[in-house]
Amino acid sequence: MLLTVDVGNSNIVAGIWRGDSLVANWRIHTVAKKTEDEYATIFRSLFSDATLDPKAVDRVCLSSVVPSLTGSMEGMLQRITGRKAIVVGPAIYKNLPITVVNPYEIGADLVADAMAAYAKCGGACVVVDFGTALTFTVVDSGGTMLGVAIAPGLGTAVNALSRDTAQLPFVQLSPPPAPFGKNTVHAIQAGVVYGFTGLVEYMVKRIRAEVGGDMKVIATGGLCDVVAPLTDAFTFVEPDLTLYGLKLIAESLP
Repeated sequence: MLLTVDVGNSNIVAGIWRGDSLVANWRIHTVAKKTEDEYATIFRSLFSDATLDPKAVDRVCLSSVVPSLTGSMEGMLQRITGRKAIVVGPAIYKNLPITVVNPYEIGADLVADAMAAYAKCGGACVVVDFGTALTFTVVDSGGTMLGVAIAPGLGTAVNALSRDTAQLPFVQLSPPPAPFGKNTVHAIQAGVVYGFTGLVEYMVKRIRAEVGGDMKVIATGGLCDVVAPLTDAFTFVEPDLTLYGLKLIAESLP
């Protein structure tokens, strides 16, 4: 079994692979102050609930964009599985079938996204990742990561409205009945959900014009299902794309 773990700013996502099948996957809140012992307890519980033995894991691949947690997660994973994790970072990029430009300035999760998207599309592609940040990762037909565009994520925008205004509440993100609201909840949902849909469509259009040629677009991330039904911008919607990319990275290394 292969264990893949992506530590993001909002969530930690993990998955167990048997061959090409994702047999279990989990999403837990990222808490930077949690200790290695606390995360070990959580992960053992997740394995137990899925009736899986962590000692049956024969390989582990870890990506993290939370530096304060990377060491703790690496130690925790080795403790519960007995396996030293492959940590996605500049040290391994030269061994990958894609080319990472500016390796010290790109998130490990975006490299995993690009790896999976390029394998799935077989050519030029854009990964739109709906996480804490909304990112657009561009890969050309030869497998070179050309660059990334970064905007605030949908959840980040909603949190900022609630935090920085006196009368606007926090709302759950879902498409409202219309692109304008007759109450505060629908008004915020309309502005954020439809607004970000337009942002995505425009960015994809500009990226395609800049790169040229046929270019597929993949949506992923925890909030991709909020926007994906409202647009035809996406060729594929793959919520587990990052985990698949980590699987491919692990398989590409000796």
